[in-house]
Amino acid sequence: MNTVMLSRFQFALTAMFHILWPVLTIGLSLFLVLNEALWIKTRDPDYYRHARFWAKLFILNFGIGVATGVPLEFEFGTNWAPFSRAMGNFFGNILGFEGAMAFMLEAGFLGIMLFGWRRVAPKIHLFATSMVALGASLSAFWIMVANSWMQSPAGGVMRDGRFIVTSYTRAIFNPYALWSVGHMWFACLETSLLVIGAISAYYIRRGEASSFFLKSLKLVIIAGLVVAPMQIFLGDGSGRVIFQYQPTKGAAIEGHWKTNPPGSAAAWALVAWPSAQKQKNLWAIKIPGVLSLLATHRLTGRVLGLRAFPRRDQPPALPLLFYAFRLMVAIGFYIFGLMLWSIWLWWRNKLRPESISQNRLWLGTWMSALPLGYLAVECGWIVREVGRQPWIVQGIMRTAQGASRLNPGVVVFSSIGYLILYAILFVTFVLFFRRIIHQGPDLTLVPPHLAPDTPLVGEPPREAQHPLDEP
Repeated sequence: MNTVMLSRFQFALTAMFHILWPVLTIGLSLFLVLNEALWIKTRDPDYYRHARFWAKLFILNFGIGVATGVPLEFEFGTNWAPFSRAMGNFFGNILGFEGAMAFMLEAGFLGIMLFGWRRVAPKIHLFATSMVALGASLSAFWIMVANSWMQSPAGGVMRDGRFIVTSYTRAIFNPYALWSVGHMWFACLETSLLVIGAISAYYIRRGEASSFFLKSLKLVIIAGLVVAPMQIFLGDGSGRVIFQYQPTKGAAIEGHWKTNPPGSAAAWALVAWPSAQKQKNLWAIKIPGVLSLLATHRLTGRVLGLRAFPRRDQPPALPLLFYAFRLMVAIGFYIFGLMLWSIWLWWRNKLRPESISQNRLWLGTWMSALPLGYLAVECGWIVREVGRQPWIVQGIMRTAQGASRLNPGVVVFSSIGYLILYAILFVTFVLFFRRIIHQGPDLTLVPPHLAPDTPLVGEPPREAQHPLDEP
């Protein structure tokens, strides 16, 4: 456990914990925009109450996300100073864009979104919520651009030990960027849909506000029918990019050791146990010809095996990569199946307020799906980051070259500090989350009128009231 390994462990710890929170804020902010827009469109107060209820969960995740994200920025200067000096001309600028262009946009409109319900007109409030959602998505865009550039660097040259940008367009829109941004953004949407759907199913199964939460669950199902298959498509495209630009990673996640001869097809290992020491799978169940089709979309496409590369260039932890990738893929198809099951029940008129609680197996399946999105995201990042090793910037700088020369004891001490801090933050989150769920939505909230003399859905006409007046 030298300094490089300890620094890698520390960054993995902080990154994998931090990613849990922005994943939900990105999708949940868009869900808030949708509910506000539906409220303005339909005058149905339930959509207003949904926006107020889910905003509590959003701000809780936002706060934890900010607190856990700050250490990552500092680690680039403490644990990875040589990398920052060499690649800062592009990498540092992109992180600066994320802070100035995305985070500040999100934070700037957050106060209006949270406290402006009766201080600004409803359409102005919708605009503020939309800016929060845009900021959250822009943050994901810039972070994924920076990471994608590390996977497939472009748009510059190394000169005197530093990366000099010659084309920001090529560097930002590097070969990985668009597939990675899309795949991650839809992962955020999918994870958020599972969380919203699971919480809605929890209340419905308990018989609490079934009609109210049926609305949110139906919105989730409709969105999921688009998001789930789109995520499978983006995952397929991202996989093909891996085999094109990081063939060692591709071979590692598939347990593929020998390059298939021209005119023949590479077999796909359904399950296996790859061994870096023996340079083969200790055992495997293979399906002939499938890997060529998956990796290249050609029946006899050439797929490089791990043996085609020196051992020092092969990724570590091969069984971890192999099964993390398969678990991620399996979750993606499982979610798609859950959406199909849901729409089938809806089509059979089984999702009515008076009878939906009878579908206990289906509701329980939705509840158990809550952590699956997070698990798939974590598996995806394991594949993405462990699979890139031994490079910190693919083909340009090795991880060992990018690490600071710190005393191992210092890294251990700071890692223990992060563990304690993150444990406290996680317990804090659980306590506040339980409190939000226990209190539930306030179904007596009266939204501000959108225009004078306009009654809300299901409510009698009222006297004229200005949108900014208190009720």
